[in-house]
Amino acid sequence: MNNAPPVRAIQIVNEEGPDEALAVVDVPEPEASHMMTPGQGVLVEVHAAGVSFPELLQTRGQYQMKPPLPFVPGSEVGGVVISAPGGAAVKAGDRVAAFCALGGWAETAVAPEFFVFPLQGLDFAQGAALVLNYHTAYFSLKLRGRLTEGESVLVHGAAGGVGTASLQVAKGLGATTIATVSSEEKKKVAEEAGADHVVMVTEGWKDEVVELSGGGVNLVLDPVGGDRFLDSLRSLREDGRLVVVGFTGGSIPEVRVNRLLLKNAEVIGAGWGAYVMPKPDLNREIGAAISGLIDAGFVRPLIGQRFALEQAAEALHTLDERRAVGKVVLDVRGG
Repeated sequence: MNNAPPVRAIQIVNEEGPDEALAVVDVPEPEASHMMTPGQGVLVEVHAAGVSFPELLQTRGQYQMKPPLPFVPGSEVGGVVISAPGGAAVKAGDRVAAFCALGGWAETAVAPEFFVFPLQGLDFAQGAALVLNYHTAYFSLKLRGRLTEGESVLVHGAAGGVGTASLQVAKGLGATTIATVSSEEKKKVAEEAGADHVVMVTEGWKDEVVELSGGGVNLVLDPVGGDRFLDSLRSLREDGRLVVVGFTGGSIPEVRVNRLLLKNAEVIGAGWGAYVMPKPDLNREIGAAISGLIDAGFVRPLIGQRFALEQAAEALHTLDERRAVGKVVLDVRGG
């Protein structure tokens, strides 16, 4: 029986959108055995929690994971270990970044031990920005996209969480990076993330990318989708790969597959979460690779807007209205 005092949390209580769906509540402290993912649990005192598109979709009932209402959302956190099972890579008192799938928007959360990583040289907000975006970036670029040193990468949505992470990971893997953005403010963010070139998404952006890359890029990483997809294919060089990560632009593109024949190109899906969840060793492998990139100075999560836990709806509107730059986080314990 859990005799710990209740903890403050955000729950999704209906599916009517961010303003109506979210409630600040006191809930029982979670137990390490209660997880949405397989494996032994690590109990974490949460200091910062990441804000991502899945949470926005969950407030509308549009996400594939649909727990019974009410539930505490939030997939990634930065905090301090309260307790960990024997054999885990972390122990009580360690500062960590963790991926918990659900339950992160609370003062205490539980994550499987293979999704908890020591937080070296980064603060709690950066820890809350580390797993979802950077593991997705490494999985998409290296494991799915087969990126090799010396190749060129075009990153769409380059000022967002996945975009900035992908720029940094690509640089760490030895690639030349080209970023696309939609405003001068986002251009500065992409440059801060290490983009070698930044292209504004206006008519003719594809031609600029082809010129900058000397005839086309080796790989396109696209978390946006929408109407730029066709020009993304056109921006590839021979044997190029287009990696589909998501559709933050709102629409799922379609393409005539004869265009793949023209340049012997590939379109590759990169669905990180469902693929890695049942593979503990793969998560540890990706975590070790990201740690190496942190040590080498390539990975430094860029934190954008920060909100108190009670302002979670406002944080989701920042994503929904495409105002996010870098990673949006909740300061769960006041910063």
